[in-house]
Amino acid sequence: MIVNSRNLGILTALAVFCLAPVRGVRAQGAAAAAAPSKIAVINVRNAIVATAEGKLAQAQLQSQFAPKQSELQNLQKQIEDLQRRMSEGARTLSDDEKAKLQREGELLSRRLQRGNDDLNEELNAAQGELVDGIGRKMLEVLDRYSRENGFTAVLDTSAQGSPVVYGSSNSDITQEIVRLYDQAYPIKAGAGAAPAAPKPATPAPAPAKKPTP
Repeated sequence: MIVNSRNLGILTALAVFCLAPVRGVRAQGAAAAAAPSKIAVINVRNAIVATAEGKLAQAQLQSQFAPKQSELQNLQKQIEDLQRRMSEGARTLSDDEKAKLQREGELLSRRLQRGNDDLNEELNAAQGELVDGIGRKMLEVLDRYSRENGFTAVLDTSAQGSPVVYGSSNSDITQEIVRLYDQAYPIKAGAGAAPAAPKPATPAPAPAKKPTP
């Protein structure tokens, strides 16, 4: 899933939510200071998209952006057809015909590039809303689970610049948080299953070049 600056804040909060300074340590004495810390790790991005709500939202995004993706794929095919015509007609087309095909290719390439940029921007915004919506509720689930199980810190392995170098599978609570989230926020009856999230359209190729005779 794509994570941009709009949803970076919620991921940061999830990564460090229980790392706040502990008050009253001195008053608790040496015994409390020596108490072992209980730390867990979670992959927040994987957890968000693994929830039933996340899967359903991804399916809705795929349906929403499918027409735009089809349009861009059609433009890509037109560009490839023009390039093939220029290559096959390198020795038979006139200079005017070659120049016309090249101009058409350049125009289609610019349209494809603008379309890709627009699609990526819209997709990032939609996925940002998805992360924000699910992430805020997941924070509540994670906070409650951590307090009930005595964790002093939970580290997000998917966070940019994560300090986690190693984490035992026994300390990974990703799947457990997904399970608890689905229990707390079940999908309404009749909601469909979700396929994988849509991929951005293929980047625009370079403008068609005039073949050398």
